[in-house]
Amino acid sequence: MDTSFIKGIIPPIAIPLKEDESFDEQKLRRHVDFVIDGGCSAILAFGSNGEFYMQEEDEMKDILDVMIDQCAGRVPVFMGIGAIRTSKCVRLAKMGVEHGAKAVSILQPMFLKPSEDELYTHFRTIAESVPSVPVLMYNNPGRTGYGIPQTVVERLAHEVPNIVGMKDSSGDITQTEEYIRRNRDVDFKVMCGKDTLIYAGLCVGAVGAVCCMANFVPKMVCSIYDKYMAGDIKGALEAQYDLNPIRLQMDKSSFPVATKDYANLLGLELGAPYLPTKNSTPAQLEGLKDQLVKAGLL
Repeated sequence: MDTSFIKGIIPPIAIPLKEDESFDEQKLRRHVDFVIDGGCSAILAFGSNGEFYMQEEDEMKDILDVMIDQCAGRVPVFMGIGAIRTSKCVRLAKMGVEHGAKAVSILQPMFLKPSEDELYTHFRTIAESVPSVPVLMYNNPGRTGYGIPQTVVERLAHEVPNIVGMKDSSGDITQTEEYIRRNRDVDFKVMCGKDTLIYAGLCVGAVGAVCCMANFVPKMVCSIYDKYMAGDIKGALEAQYDLNPIRLQMDKSSFPVATKDYANLLGLELGAPYLPTKNSTPAQLEGLKDQLVKAGLL
């Protein structure tokens, strides 16, 4: 199974909305072009910053079709899945593959606290429903309330042929490193899920990162990866240092609205998030703007 395309910087595409909360097709197409032109290696549909938890299945189909059509084969499209019920995840995975997604990314179930056996069965069942494409696990304990245990990942990586990697958003570089170390014998590919740890992730063997900031400063984010891969280790670290203040300011906003706020400040017109979340307060918008000014982006 070809997994060579699982690498680089991948944005979880933010969805531009109209006032009635339907997605704006023309702005979405323009946004897909923007991140590809910015050097991104692939795009992730329905990641956390894509507000997947707000969308109905019919909306997902329409959004995915637009993304795949606009990409036109220039970069692969990953299908993100974050449903709780295993059978719904299977349905979404099949839909994504049928519509042209080249890989599937699965978040551990929210709200529940599954046992290791339950988690194993969940991921295995979904992966086996789409055996022709690579499947990544998505570890995000900050949003689900628990992490995917190393033992579960190790079993799945060694026992399910198309579970080939994961995105780790734990923010714990030891966890990231262990996901890599324990499974390096099967060429398990780990993507870093924290924008502030792209450089650190690459240093311990990650193959890239899924970065919300690539929605609005893709060239800046991609420069960390590109410099590192070119052997400019010091330059990659400095690029990471340049990025961090912009990313850290986002934590003062309600999740995940700062991605759209930054994009709007830069003229990308991604609009508002789905209610009940709202764009940042005027005071916080000034804080976001100040970081862009300091970075020479405004």
